This record gives sequence, C-alpha cells and structure tokens, in this order.
Amino acid sequence: MAEETHAAPGLHELRPAEGSHRDRKRIGRGEGSGNGKTSGRGQKGQKSRAGSHRMRPGFEGGQMPLYMRLGKLRGPNNRKSMPMGPFRTHTTPVNVRDLERFDAGVEVTPDLLKAAGVVKSLRHPVKILGDGELSHGLTVHAHAFSRRAAELIQAAGGTVVVIGGAPEPEPPRKRKAKPAAAPEPEAVAEETAADEAPADEVPADTAEEAAESEE
Repeated sequence: MAEETHAAPGLHELRPAEGSHRDRKRIGRGEGSGNGKTSGRGQKGQKSRAGSHRMRPGFEGGQMPLYMRLGKLRGPNNRKSMPMGPFRTHTTPVNVRDLERFDAGVEVTPDLLKAAGVVKSLRHPVKILGDGELSHGLTVHAHAFSRRAAELIQAAGGTVVVIGGAPEPEPPRKRKAKPAAAPEPEAVAEETAADEAPADEVPADTAEEAAESEE
C-alpha cells in the first residue's frame, strides 16, 4: 500500500493557538457593549480622569507629602540633608576588584580610572569599596576609601592616598550662539537720516520758545 504524503501547510492555513489571541477591548462604543458612556471608569473621581493611573512617586492626592512635612537639615554634606531631595551627597563607587586590571606599581588616579573605562564621569568624588580581591600592590588615589578597601590595598603591598576636596566639575557643553537678527530697513533709514541732519538746524518749536523768552 502506498504511503500517503501530506503537503506542507501554506501561510493561508496558519492560525494562532486557540485562546492565545484575544480581540482588543473597544471601550466607549455604545451602551450595548457594556463599556459605553464612561468606558468602565465609573462616574466621577480622580481615577475616572485621563492620566490618573500615572501619578509620580510620593504623590498623596494633593495633600502635603511626607518629604515636605518632615524636618530637613540644610547643606549638601550631611547624610540627613534633604534625604528625598536633590542635595544628598553622591560618590562614584569603584570596587577593589576593578583595580586588578592595572599592573603592579601603577599609580591609579581618578583620571586613569576614567581613561580605562572603570568610571564614566568624574562629576562626583570617587570612593573605593572593598568588594573583591587585589593580588598586587598599587598606589591608589581617591577621595574616600572604605575600611575594608584600605585594608585590602595595604595588605597587597599598596598605598592609599586620600585626595583632598571634591573634584572639579566637568565644564558644561557650549551651546551654539544664535545669529543676531538683522535690523529692519525702516529703522536703519531713520537712524541714517538722523545722523546726516546738520547740527545747526533747530526745530521750529524750539526757535519760537527762544524768541518768546527774549521778549
């Protein structure tokens, strides 16, 4: 008996698996759909408005939020200064394992870390943390060191050098200056006529006032 051969299915015969495809929920398309008029959002309230489900973190419905009700210490150098604001002290972390790529005896500076791709920017001070191991001695320059990081560097025969002060901020990008707008031709013509007028001419009103004052 000859074996039956089945042709490969064509693109017109392909269908998604049963239950894997669902039609889009069409809201606001008539009362008979069950999601007409208010589109399933109810009558009133904040959640019936557009954008109400994309509120920013910390939003409390309009009342005074927690991060504004609590007291705050001033200044950028305190850990408790504006704990939810933009004035918290930041550092760029670098672990000890990231220093393993440098040869023994090399002086590792923040500029060298940026050139090697360990850090992306020197906008914030660099702090060395103690995650990982170091097998050779290095002279590491940084703005701060954790206790374990300093112990690991010194145990490997290296030296820890603390840089005083924060690094200089990176210069802002220069914006292209817009070309100055050309003056209107009427204004230029008026200025030119005023410059060319002789200084001896006196307006008629001024001459009459001078004659009356002499009489």
